[in-house]
Amino acid sequence: MARRRNSPEIDTAAAEKVISEFAPIIRYLAHRLAFRLPPSLDVEDLVHAGVIGLLDAMGKYDPSREAQFRTYAEFRIRGAMLDEIRSLDWIPRSIREKIALFQKASEQLTRNLGRVPTEEELAGALRMDAAQYDAFLSQAKAVSLLRLDDFGLEEGEERRFIESLADTNAENPLFSLLAQRFREKLIQAIDHLPQKERQVISLYYFEELTMKEVGLVLKVTESRVCQLHAQAIARLKGTLSEKNI
Repeated sequence: MARRRNSPEIDTAAAEKVISEFAPIIRYLAHRLAFRLPPSLDVEDLVHAGVIGLLDAMGKYDPSREAQFRTYAEFRIRGAMLDEIRSLDWIPRSIREKIALFQKASEQLTRNLGRVPTEEELAGALRMDAAQYDAFLSQAKAVSLLRLDDFGLEEGEERRFIESLADTNAENPLFSLLAQRFREKLIQAIDHLPQKERQVISLYYFEELTMKEVGLVLKVTESRVCQLHAQAIARLKGTLSEKNI
């Protein structure tokens, strides 16, 4: 197990041993992220970023304060990969603008209706027909996964926070980073999602099924699961923004 050092230098032999041990995990996390991103993004760039994150974890890990090294390392690895994706600035301006309009419409409708708007209401507010709305959600799904700041999280808190809710271990740093009030409001927001969207969130994050497997369970296409997932994330963002979370 790696230990915190006063010096930023890391023993080469120790680093090589840990990198070898974590190589399958790094590749798994890289491919899991790359699956949701445009094919123009090279998975090997994510692998390289993951190795950097692992080395960073080795240098900063403090066994007296952190959870198990594996948990902490995965947190740093995933964070380094997300930083790499953000640095590439791959999101087209047109998609950014549509997402901003979507978020504004979601917040406005939630405020006016006193409840979460339906897909039809959101599509109407955006002046999109069903096909246009579905196409937009497909384009936005990767952005919804990676733009953690959309949920009121500070820059640098690199984590997919919903995953942390599935782990009730108090020693998990991903879970402890979330304030109690935020956790409670987020859980409430998830509970108020439409049934299909709530099922997607539960199966994908809590049961750790793939999008394809979720589709098989719900008897819908993988594309439809992606759309429901993007819709759920956008609804959660709108709800939490309305509550000033």
